[in-house]
This record gives sequence, C-alpha cells and structure tokens, in this order.
Amino acid sequence: MKPEARLEALSEFLKTQRSKIHPHTVGLPPGTRRRTPGLRREEVAALAGVSTTWYTWLEQGRDIKVSPSVLDAIAGALQLNTDERKYLYDLALESSMHTKPADTGENPAISPSLSRILQELRYCPTIISDRRCHIVGWNAAAAHVFLDFEMIPEQERNMIKLLFTKKELRSLAVNWEHFVRGFLAIFRAYYGQYVADPWYSDFVQDMTQNYPDFRDLWNESAVSTAPEVLIEFRHAKVGKMLFDLTSLQVQGHADLRCSVYTPVQSSKTEAKLARLMEGTSQG
Repeated sequence: MKPEARLEALSEFLKTQRSKIHPHTVGLPPGTRRRTPGLRREEVAALAGVSTTWYTWLEQGRDIKVSPSVLDAIAGALQLNTDERKYLYDLALESSMHTKPADTGENPAISPSLSRILQELRYCPTIISDRRCHIVGWNAAAAHVFLDFEMIPEQERNMIKLLFTKKELRSLAVNWEHFVRGFLAIFRAYYGQYVADPWYSDFVQDMTQNYPDFRDLWNESAVSTAPEVLIEFRHAKVGKMLFDLTSLQVQGHADLRCSVYTPVQSSKTEAKLARLMEGTSQG
C-alpha cells in the first residue's frame, strides 16, 4: 500500500469506528448539539489519555509517530475487537510495513492434501482463495451453487469483484449485502496486513470508482479474519438453501483461505444440493 493510501485508510477507519460508539456506552451524556453520530474527537482523546491535537492529527492521516501503548489506549477508547485492533496496528505502525513477504506474482499452489479435502467435502461448497481474494480452487458443489468458475478467465476470478459483477451471485443470496460484508471484512484484514502492496489500494480505488454499492459497504470498515455466519440462498433451480459459513486459514507458506459452506442440518439443503449435482431439481 502506498504511504498516502495507508494514512487515508487509517483516517477513514478511525472516523468510522468513532461514529459507531454511542456516548452513553462510555458514560458520556448524549448532548443536543452533536452534528455527527458517535463520539467527538476530543472525547476519544480524553478516553485514550492523549491530547486532542495529537489524536486529531492521527485521524486526519498525518504522518506522525505512534507507539503500541498509545494505540492500545486508542483501541480501548474505540472499543475495537481483536481483528480491528490488529488492523489499526498494521496501518498505524510503520514496522508493519515489512511483516509480510512481497508478492511473487505467481498463483499459490494447492497441495495434494488440500485438493483431497476439496473432493471429500462433497456436499459442502468450498472455495480456496488467496490473500487478494482471488479464487485458486473450488469443488464441484461450489460450482453448482455459485458459478462454474472454470468458465471465468483465471485473471477475472476475484471473489470480491465477482460479487459485484455477476448477476447470478447478486440474486443468489437472500441478503446480498450481508453476504458481501463477510467477504469485505476478510478483505480489509488482508488490506491491513499487506500494507506494502500497492495492489490493494489500486483495487479499492477501481472498485470504488466503478461500483457505488462497493463504496458504501467498504466505508463501513468492518474487519474480520474468520467470520462465521448463516447464509440463506435462493437458488434458481432448487430454491431455498441454508449454509453455515466457516472461513479457515490454511497452514503453510501460501496465505490461502478455505471457505466452507456447510448445509444446515435442520434444513433440506444437503438433499437439494445432491439433486442439483445429479442434474435434477424437482422436489
């Protein structure tokens, strides 16, 4: 990430998190003259034990020196969770600029054991993606529920972009925005980890300029390394399908993620998926 993009991302994240906190949750009166939702800058500064001027500079994206202890205080004032704290540190601490290896430009290889896992998860749609959310592997169930990724050119298999460009994916999820938020939360976690890679800021800029709904959802600044959510799909051929999404980090030198959609046991999802994969859709 370019230095100016890193500081801009830090600025937007701090503003967004500040706007989410209701004054009464930190023992402050709501007041009647608040022009914006959430806390004021001076209130965050007071809660963190830093000067208002210093915090204002930080939130404005100025290139100032910060220490882990001060970031801990700010994270506490903003009530950040573990993933949000790490994202804050990745953006604010210059030392994090070199914590991840440079991208080689090569697609990560899927090990034989991981390929076996994809095959064994017969009725669990599963997608393997890299740190840029580029799809590098999937099983037959995923191709039947989502898209036949084999028909999409390799360079266009970015899950984030596909969610905004493919009408099949837009119509699949009952709550499309909820579905997308999970992917964007993962993507933002990567965005903070790989602050030295300009690809991320270029990608976000391109998506923001071309897809207004991406901009709105991205500005929510959600961060999560492994969201677990219940997803409801309305498949064109078999109707309602319910899945529990589990996102797992794959061990090894390649920064791969395994997203497994497990049919909810109390539903008819697995039976419907079996019919779908057998080429029938009745019942």
